[in-house]
Order: sequence, then C-alpha cells, then structure tokens
Amino acid sequence: MTSLFDQLKLLFDQQLYSNVAALANLVITVSEHNQETLSPPAKFQTYVFYGDSLFHLGQYRKAEMMYKKALQFKKSLLKSKGTTKLQDNQKELMPDIDIKYQMHLCHVNLKQNHQAIGVLQSIPGKQRNAKINMALAKLYQQGGMERSAITAYKEVLRECPLALEAAEGLLSLGVKGIEVNSLVLEAASGVSSDWLNSWIKAHAQMHSRDYTQAIATFRHLDERSALRDNVNLLVTMGECYYYCGDFKNALIVLQRAYGIDPYMQRGLEIYAGLLAKERKFKELEKIISPNINISEYGPEHWIAMAYYFYASRKNSKAIYFAHKACTQNPRNVQALILKGAILMDLKKYTEAIVHFREAMQLSPYRYEPHRGLVDCYVLMHRLREALTMASSACKQLGQTPRALTLYASVLMKDPVTVCKAKTYLEKALAQDETYLSAVYLLAEIYEQEMTLEAAIALLERQVQIQPTCRLHQMLGDLLARVHEEERALDHYSIALNLDPGNRRALEGLHRIDSNTSKIDNSYYMMAAGEDEGGDTTYERIADSENEAEPDESETEAVWSDMDLDLSSQ
Repeated sequence: MTSLFDQLKLLFDQQLYSNVAALANLVITVSEHNQETLSPPAKFQTYVFYGDSLFHLGQYRKAEMMYKKALQFKKSLLKSKGTTKLQDNQKELMPDIDIKYQMHLCHVNLKQNHQAIGVLQSIPGKQRNAKINMALAKLYQQGGMERSAITAYKEVLRECPLALEAAEGLLSLGVKGIEVNSLVLEAASGVSSDWLNSWIKAHAQMHSRDYTQAIATFRHLDERSALRDNVNLLVTMGECYYYCGDFKNALIVLQRAYGIDPYMQRGLEIYAGLLAKERKFKELEKIISPNINISEYGPEHWIAMAYYFYASRKNSKAIYFAHKACTQNPRNVQALILKGAILMDLKKYTEAIVHFREAMQLSPYRYEPHRGLVDCYVLMHRLREALTMASSACKQLGQTPRALTLYASVLMKDPVTVCKAKTYLEKALAQDETYLSAVYLLAEIYEQEMTLEAAIALLERQVQIQPTCRLHQMLGDLLARVHEEERALDHYSIALNLDPGNRRALEGLHRIDSNTSKIDNSYYMMAAGEDEGGDTTYERIADSENEAEPDESETEAVWSDMDLDLSSQ
C-alpha cells in the first residue's frame, strides 16, 4: 500500500505540477492535524515539491514562501534532539543551497534583484558552487557592483574553465584579455581547441572598443576556422560593425545569421533596426510574423515590432511596443534608444531625454544616446547644452568621424562657429572620406560660403564612390545654381531613379522647366511622375526596390495571425 507522500512524489516525477500543487496543499494541512501522516523528512520534501511546482506554474511569490517554510522546517528538525535514525534521514535532506538558488530565481522573475542577491549572499562562501557564483556575478554586474562581479566570475572559471559567458562577463568588465585567457586555457589545458584563443582575443578587442581589430579577428574565425557559419559569432561580428557605424556590413552579417537561425534572439533588435533604416518592409514582416508563441516573445521581438511601425510612421503603435520591451527588460539599451527616438518624433523632448540618458548610463560608449540627447537639446533650442553634450560625446567616444560630425552639426547652428565646424568636418573626412553625414554638412557649409566649385567637387567625388539619392539631388541643386542645367537634370533624374519620392529633386526639375524651354515635356512628365492616371516609371522602381510603404492588407494579415487587436492599442 502506497502512502500519500509516495503518490505526491509520483505526480512530481511525472511533472504533473498543477496536480502536485493541489495535493500538496491538502497533505500539508492534514499533516498539521495528524503528525503521523508524514514523517519529518517527507514533510520537508513536500514543502520542496510544492515550491518547485508553484515555480513551474509561474507563481513565484507563493513558491518563495514555500521554500522559506521548507528551510524553517529543516532548521527546526536539526535543532530537535531526535533519534539516530532521524539524524540519518536528515543527512538525506535537500541541501540549503539548492533551495536558496530556487528562491533567488523567484526573486529574479519578480524583478527583485536586490532580494535575489541577499538570498545568495546568505550562502557561506565555501559552500558556493559554480552555479551560485555565476548567478551572483550576473546580479552584481547588473547592479553596478563590478569588483564583486569580477571576483564571482573568476570563481566560476576556476571551477568551469569553459564557462564562456563568465569569460565574456570578465572582458565586459574591463579585465584584460591576457588574464582571462590564462584563466581559461591553463585550467582547460587538456582541451583541444584551436579557435578558443582567437575567440577570447576577439571578444577582448570588442569590449575594449577596438571594433576594427575585433571584426578582423571574427572574420578570420569565420573564414579560416571550424566556427564558420556559427550564429553567435556572426551576431557578435554584426554588433561590432553596428557599433562602429558600418551599417551596410552589419546588415549583411546579421542577415546571414538570421538566415541560418530564424529563431535567433540576440542581435534581432539591431537587425530589425537596420531593416527599418533601409525601409525593407518585406524582410521586417518576416521577423515579426508569429513563428513562435507570443508568450515566448522577449524584448527583442517587441523591439522588432516597434521598429516596423516606427518605419511605417505609426508612432502610437511603435511607442506601445517599445514601452513593452522596456517593461520586460528595463536595461535593454536598444529599447531605450528606440523609445527615446519615437518620443522625440512625438515632440515629447523631456521624456525622450530621460530615456536617452538612461541608455547612456547603461552603455556610455554607444553613439546613439549621445546623438539623441544632442538632437533633443537642438530641437528645444537649448544650444549651449547641445554643444556641451556633443563635446562630451567626442571625449567619451573618441574623435571618431561620427563624434566629430555630431559636434560640427551643433557648431553650424551658430554663424560665429561655422568655421570651426568646417575644420571638424574636414578632420572627420580625413579619417573616413566616405562618411556621408560629414559630406552633406561640409557641402552645405561650402554652399553657405559661396564656394560652390568646392562643394561640387566634393559631391562629384562622392557620387563616384557611393552614389546616393541625396548626393545626386544636392549636386543637381548646385549645378543649377551655376547654370549647368543639363548636368543638373541628369543628376535630378538619377536621384529620382534612386528615390521616386524625393521632393527636392522634383522641385529642382520644376525650377529648371520653368526657366528653360529646352526640356521636352514628355520627358519631364515621365521624370516628375505627374501623370496620376498612368503607370509611372517611378512607381515601378519603388516596387522593385521595396521602397514603397508597406501594403496595409498584408500588414493586417500578419497581425491577425497573432490574435492581436492592434487597433485598440
């Protein structure tokens, strides 16, 4: 004849957690009135089974309470003066550290990191295994307790030398790659891994913000080692490209990673942001399509959705999903940056500043928070603060082309400092002659100074390297000003081929048409796309390049599959 505890254990072993919770609740009450129902060790284990079942059911507060009761009951058992048999049974009881680890998980799921640290710290140092130290290290790092985090990560590596997350944690906290390499390779001397040394080296370069060298090392691993087509390696390399502002290569690498693993989470938000920047709605729709259950969505998925609507100029829906991502993970830098950008578009500059500042505190070496704060201050006509923030960006990020251009963009707002802005832009282009933001601003300064030939020469050199719609449109404007209408027409036409909706190129064509009779009307009508009843060239080009707005019916089909009533949000 089986006992109540045997039946409870059978349910737990079969992972029937809701049944365990129902039965354990009754059995504990019965045992309170009749102590013979459960032996002391069985009652202790019943508390543990009950807590574990509640944890699996997502009832974290109640689970934590049951774990506490289990520890209290065990403590009372150990204090009691029982028989030798009872003492032998007590030795078989579940260790305190395992119960406290579960309690810490309850607090983590409830976003109570401070309480989670307190529970784990109550475990004596000599009893802490790699699992406890790893959990402590991550919590310390999130809480800004860097020294404690470094100590805990090192303890993990001493016990488990190939705990690569711990190794990366040390590198992200500023520990030198040589030291991490020694911790890993000396302890794992019997492991044959030609790639491991390069892996550590690449991550050390990345976390020291030497992105160019990190990319070179990652590319070597991808092309000349057994790690080719490894998704984690590709995502990390894509992040390096993104952080140094090389969006084109970042998109190529992340696209490749997503093709290998359509369920990837890390890097998904950056990939979505790059697709939104390029207005590639078809690819964005694939990311946000419900290929997994919505309950499994992490902040990366909500950010991807927010980017889709942000690119579609539907800010009310975009802000909802960005906020959802921030709620799910308040420390997600990409979510904070995106929400700040949307708030800035909604002219809620004060709220946007709060989000950009928080992102900058979490990741001070990311360019986007600095740029967001500068833009907010400029839009609020607080140029002194904008200039201070731009100067701070140059000090924090180094005098990179992006930082120098950001600083110059603020200096240009004041006629007194335009000359200084010009110097910074020329310095930026000396480092990277293809950095378009600096090219646009420098051409604008040349135009203001009436050195039109210098502006034309700058833009002509750029269109040979990287033709863009804006370059051709600006070149058309300048050529029209020096009365080279035919060449201006050519560049306006190229601009419209690249982007049929470019208003300034269309306006330029209008101006030339109104001032000369040499332009054939049929050619003009085709180029300007004014024949609303016909199938214009530019509409066909837009369709082929996926630059048109997303089709509403297709969009709604995507969301209907997810059972989301977006119209009510």
